[in-house]
Amino acid sequence: MIKMRIKRLIACSVFLLAACQPVEQKSTSSALQVANGEPVTRGTELVFPKDHGIHAEQGIEWWYLTANLQSDTGETFGVQWTLFRTLMPSNIDSTWWDNNLYFAHFAMQHNQEHVAFERFSRAGQAKVTSSPFNAAIDNWQLSSINEDFLPLKLTAAHDNNQIALTLSDSPMTLHGDNGYSQKTQSGHASYYFSYPFLKVKGSLTFAGQTYKVTGNAWYDREWSASLLDKNQLGWDWFSLVDSQAEESDSKGLMLFCIRGNKNRADAIAEPKEEQSSRDNNGLSNENGYDYCRGTRIAHDGTATDISKESIKLSVIETVKIDNHDYPSKWQVELPNTPAIIIESITKDSRNQLTIPYWEGRVNATGGFTGKGYAEITGD
Repeated sequence: MIKMRIKRLIACSVFLLAACQPVEQKSTSSALQVANGEPVTRGTELVFPKDHGIHAEQGIEWWYLTANLQSDTGETFGVQWTLFRTLMPSNIDSTWWDNNLYFAHFAMQHNQEHVAFERFSRAGQAKVTSSPFNAAIDNWQLSSINEDFLPLKLTAAHDNNQIALTLSDSPMTLHGDNGYSQKTQSGHASYYFSYPFLKVKGSLTFAGQTYKVTGNAWYDREWSASLLDKNQLGWDWFSLVDSQAEESDSKGLMLFCIRGNKNRADAIAEPKEEQSSRDNNGLSNENGYDYCRGTRIAHDGTATDISKESIKLSVIETVKIDNHDYPSKWQVELPNTPAIIIESITKDSRNQLTIPYWEGRVNATGGFTGKGYAEITGD
């Protein structure tokens, strides 16, 4: 009986949903909107190594890594690895259920191919320690190689897809107000820091073929009680790195825009004369975005916050996949910066897991030149 109840909890507790619904019905009421645990507070100083570990007071938490890699034969790949923890208060009385569900995602890209896998776990099977750092479900593991946080090693395997990577040499960046990152106009927020410029080397097996690879990775840590308002659907999020940037230029750029109830297709179809009259961060609610924020990142990791009023994001091209329009190109306008064009590399970057979302490699040109990842969650 206990095992059946846990299975039901696993089926109903997911990254983007708070209620049990069929996978094909993407809910507008997600786990990101449900307050579990204590809200984060502005002015709380992050403490390390403690904050590499679990934050049981907050109900949503993740350890997240994306990488753009190139083989010694010149082929390019993308890798995503994420461990999630979500608080699930219940009446279950069991020595192996502590009201927390863990799940991990592992995805890879090559050319126009994209594969994604997931695992679920209770506490015990999943392990997270702050020092030495370790975040793992079974043999899917991101961990420190020695007593210091960096360098890290990342291992994961599923069927004939596998990664074994080492990651090193990046400063830490605190987003927002020294790590306090506001997510909505009403004040939802998270604690949020990154290691944006990790150097990567190792091996990768994609569809049974193994490659030696090098490249760059971006590591994110975030935790919160809730991230979205009830009438918000999800976000478009970007992490970009310019590996050729001069010392005086921004080397990294993080941007996110929260989407409201109006879908993205309506925004794309909006007449140009209406687009020119946008307000609210340059994008009215009719265009789908309610709130934006960003961070410019210097070579040493120093963060410069980009205010919500300063960001204008628009989708300028889409691709139709299974009768649904997905963005394939965005335009970003920032103060004193030429327009930035962000374009997806692997057009179908859907993680078709328990709850599907889009996560894939992107190129940036114009006012910022580099590579990175984009994530599209929600409807």
